[in-house]
Amino acid sequence: MANVNLKNAKKAKNDEFYTQFHDIEKEINAYLEYNPDVFRGKTILCPCDDPYESNFFKYFALNFGTLGLEKLIATCYAGSPISNKELSLFPDESPENRTTRSPHKIEITEIPDLDKDGAVSLADVELLLASDKTHLTRLKGDGDFRSDEIKKLRDEADMIITNPPFSLFREFLAWIVEADKQFLIIGNKNAVGCKEVFPLFKENKLWIGTMPMGVDLLFNVPDEYIQRMLEDGKEGSNYKIVDGTIYGRSSAVWFTNLDHGRRHLPLSLMTMQKNFEYSRHKEIRGKMAYDKYDNYDAIEVPFTDAIPSDYDGIMGVPISFLDKYNPEQFEILGATQRGCHDEVPDTKKYDDYWEVRQNGEKTGATGGKTNENANLLGNDGKKNYFINKEGRIIQSAYLRIFIRHKKVTK
Repeated sequence: MANVNLKNAKKAKNDEFYTQFHDIEKEINAYLEYNPDVFRGKTILCPCDDPYESNFFKYFALNFGTLGLEKLIATCYAGSPISNKELSLFPDESPENRTTRSPHKIEITEIPDLDKDGAVSLADVELLLASDKTHLTRLKGDGDFRSDEIKKLRDEADMIITNPPFSLFREFLAWIVEADKQFLIIGNKNAVGCKEVFPLFKENKLWIGTMPMGVDLLFNVPDEYIQRMLEDGKEGSNYKIVDGTIYGRSSAVWFTNLDHGRRHLPLSLMTMQKNFEYSRHKEIRGKMAYDKYDNYDAIEVPFTDAIPSDYDGIMGVPISFLDKYNPEQFEILGATQRGCHDEVPDTKKYDDYWEVRQNGEKTGATGGKTNENANLLGNDGKKNYFINKEGRIIQSAYLRIFIRHKKVTK
C-alpha cells in the first residue's frame, strides 16, 4: 500500500522530475572544494533512484574511486515511466519482468576498468552488474523509502543523497533526521517555512546548499509530462526550452547538513543611514526609518542586502536570506509560519478584520487568515488587504524569517 500511495502522490503532484547531471556535479564540487575528503570512506545511499535513469547514481558511480567511496547503494520503486526501456542486464528475463522493472537495489563497493579502456565509465558499471549478479538484486518489498527494507539500508549509510518526491519532502526529511544522517537533497524552496522543516534551520541542523535560491533548477521529465506542460503550463513558469530541449521548472533548492564555504562568508552590509541614502531599492532609499510590523516587535527588511549592519533589534527578512545565512554573523529566532516563532511572539490578532480585494470587493475571508503573518499598516495598492470596522487597514508580507545580529563577545 505504501508504494501505491507513493506513486499516487507522484502522479498528483507532478513529482517525476529528474535532476540533470551537470547540476549534481556543480553542487558536489562545491563541497569538495571546501573539504576534499568529505565523501572519502563513506557509504552513500540514493533512495528513489533507479540507476538507469538517475543522474545521482551515474555521478557517484563515475566518480566512485576519485571520491574514495566505501559503498554506493541505489534503490528504486516500481512504476517509473522511463525506467530501463532498452537495457536488460539479464537476457533470460522477459521485457515485462526485467529485474530493473521491479523494485531493486544496486550495491557497489568498487568499479574496476573492466573494458580496459583506461578509464571508469558507465560501460564498466554495466559490465560489473552483468558479470556479478549479486550487485543487482530484487527488493523483497515495494521499494518505498518508508519500508523496513529501505530503512535498514538508510541505517547502514553515512549519507543520503537524492531528489525525493516533492510531495513527500517533509516526510522524507524527517526519515533522514530520525536516523541522524548526513544528507544532500532537493526540495521546493517554500518548504523552508514548514513547521516540520524550519526548526532545523533554527537549530543549525539544516541549511541551504551552495546553489543560490534565485537560480532555476531545470529537470528532465517524462515525455507524457512534457505534453501536459505544453498543453496546460506556462513557458518560463512550468517549463523552459533550452536549445530546443524542454525542461520542467520547479522552485527547487538544495537542502543539506554538509558544510560548505559559502555559509561562512560574511554578508557585506551598510549601516541603516547608508541604506537610506544609497540602497539600490526604491522601497528603502529615501526613507527615514524601516517599517515596523503591526503585530511583531521587529522591523521589516524586504531585501537581504538591505539588512542594516548597525541595528541590534529583531528583523524580518525574506526566505532568500537563507542562502546567504552565516551562522557566525546572525542568529535565526523564528519565522511567521505558525508554531515557529516562540522567541518572537505575535502581539495582535485580526479576527475582527475582513479581507478585501483592490477593487473593494470582500473575499469572504476574515482577518483570522492573516493572524501570525508579518503584517504592515497601509495598502500598497497591489494585493489584497484587511480592514476592520474602524477603517484600519493592514497587509501581510510574504513569509518572513526573524533574525538578529550575533553579539560578538570580546
